Order: sequence, then C-alpha cells, then structure tokens
Amino acid sequence: MRIAVLGVGLIGGSIGLAARARLEGADVAGFDPDGELLERARELGAIDSAHGSVAEAVSGAELVFCAAPVAALPELAAAALAAAGEETAVTDVGSVKRPAIAALGDEPRFVGGHPIAGAETAGVEHSRADLFEGARWYLTPTARTGGVIYDRVQRIVAELGARPQAIDAGEHDRLLATVSHLPHVLADVLVAQASEGLADEDERLPEVGPSFRDATRVAGANPAIWGDILTGNSEAVAGQVEAIAGRLDEVARLLRSGDRERIGAWHAEAAARRRALLEAELEGGPLTELRVWVPNRPGIVAEIALALGRGGVNIEDMGLHPAEDMRSGAISIYVAGDDEAERAASLIRELGHDVSPVTR
Repeated sequence: MRIAVLGVGLIGGSIGLAARARLEGADVAGFDPDGELLERARELGAIDSAHGSVAEAVSGAELVFCAAPVAALPELAAAALAAAGEETAVTDVGSVKRPAIAALGDEPRFVGGHPIAGAETAGVEHSRADLFEGARWYLTPTARTGGVIYDRVQRIVAELGARPQAIDAGEHDRLLATVSHLPHVLADVLVAQASEGLADEDERLPEVGPSFRDATRVAGANPAIWGDILTGNSEAVAGQVEAIAGRLDEVARLLRSGDRERIGAWHAEAAARRRALLEAELEGGPLTELRVWVPNRPGIVAEIALALGRGGVNIEDMGLHPAEDMRSGAISIYVAGDDEAERAASLIRELGHDVSPVTR
C-alpha cells in the first residue's frame, strides 16, 4: 500500500511513522515545500521517499493525507485530487472542517478528517508512531462521498490506532469551538490578565502554582497554526466567548453574594460535570457485527455513518459487500457492545434500511 503524506510536521510525521509501524508493507511518500524539513522527515524514518512535488508524491497512492495549516488545506487537497488517480482517496487533518468541505464537498474522493491528537511541541522531530493511539479521529463525509473511499479512509485511520467517527462538518466546528478552540482563547486571556494585573514595577511577581500552569498550558501555542484555526472558525468561537462571558457575569454575582453554600454547590457541580465529560468514552465491550442491506447509490455510506455519529454510536470497523449486479449490496458495521448494537440498529432502521446482527 502506498500512502502519501503532504506536509511532514508533527501530525504528518506521526502519520508516516504510524503507517510504517502498523500497516504491513506500507510505502510512505512525503512532500513538503520545505526541502530541509522533508529530508529531515526521511532521516527520522517518517517517510520512505521524499518528493519535490505533490504530483510525484501522490502518484500511485491509495490514500493521501494533507497535513498543512488550516488555511492552506483546501488548495493542497485540490492539488492532490487533480494529480491523483481516480481511485485515490484524499483526506486532511485540519481542526476546522467547513472551509475544506465548502471547497471540496462535491468531490467523491475527498473525506475531511481531524485527529484529536497533538502536543505543545511542533515539528517532525517530535513525531511519534503512537500519537493517535486511542485518539478520536473525526471524519466528515458528505452525500457525494464514495462508499469505497470512505471505507478505505476510516479503515486505515483505525489501523493507525485511532477511533474514527463520522460527523457533519458544521457540527464538528461547533463542537471543537467549545472543547478545543475556546480553551486556547481562555488560556491566552488568563495569561494576559495575570501579567497585566501585576505590571507595577514595585510589585513582585508571585510564584505561579500548578492550577495556573495547568490552565495556561496551551497559551500561545504555535501562533501560525492557531491563528489560522481561530480565523477559520471565528464565528463559532466568538459565540462561545460571548456565552462564557455571560457565565462569568453570573459567577461574579454569585461570588459577591457571599453565599458559602451556593458557591460550594456551584463548585461541586463543576466537578461532577467534568467527571461525566471525561467518563463519556468508556469501552463498550466485544464487537458486534450488523449487516445492513442498501441500494448502491452515492452517499449511502456517509448517510449511515453520519446518522450513527449523531446518535453517539462509534463505528469500530466496516466492510462493503456489493451484489454481483452492483445495484445493491450489504454493509457490515461493527460496534462495541450489545447496547450499542441495538441503538445502531434502531438508528439504521429509522433511515429505512434492513439491518440484522450477524451471529457466528
């Protein structure tokens, strides 16, 4: 299997390392406009071969990963699609999905993607083969996405160690505005508040404690990358900033009330909500196969994947079984645990498809 990685920084380099470690016989071709960085990626074993153009890197590839800054992704993915073969799947790793989908959503070979993985450090020298181990990897198929293309992307993403999940591009950006982009904004604001509030030359800066270090860990992280992300998702992030400003006004009034019992209850509720959020992703048990009978039409795989994603059901694996006449076929969907299987079957039936568990 030939895989192309366009952009060999932290994420692109880690994709290459993971592919070479986990995919038997994988041949990873790399491209980056920075020739020195490209050569460094080859020396570190992140890629098998270095290429001076997108066309050279994607030649013969089954899957292309575009790993550039968010603002550059639509143009890079378009170049990959133009140069790649008709059977080549192209995906990206951007933290904002709507711009890429707006530009490329009608292309059946493109599947938007976003691994929830990274580090405060950047650069190929910090790449790791295990960076995606157990990490959620969002995929944003559309009604035009080819079924075979989507199956290949989600299968290889799973083989890299991640947990793929289909999600609508707009829903993805709203979700990430809250759980990823907003924390970076708040960390920046908290650092500014602390430094400017203690700007008096006569006032000695205090020793910062672990709470401040934890809350500001991502402050100022990679300005070039995060400038693109916050600009690309500006409306959703601004809405979250306004919403949290309202919450802070409420907290200010609560604190000024001096009501110890209410303040303590508010603090305890936050702890309970945090625990619930962190415990939301628990292993569900052995895999159950569901066999779904469907007509062979564009977008059918994306329709089912998105419906399950919206319903909170994660597809752990998938297989396609076209009929001989190619007019219909079956999809094998694997989910974790009996409860998940029942919920998945119910959601699929609501779409009008026949589905049944496969017993072995």
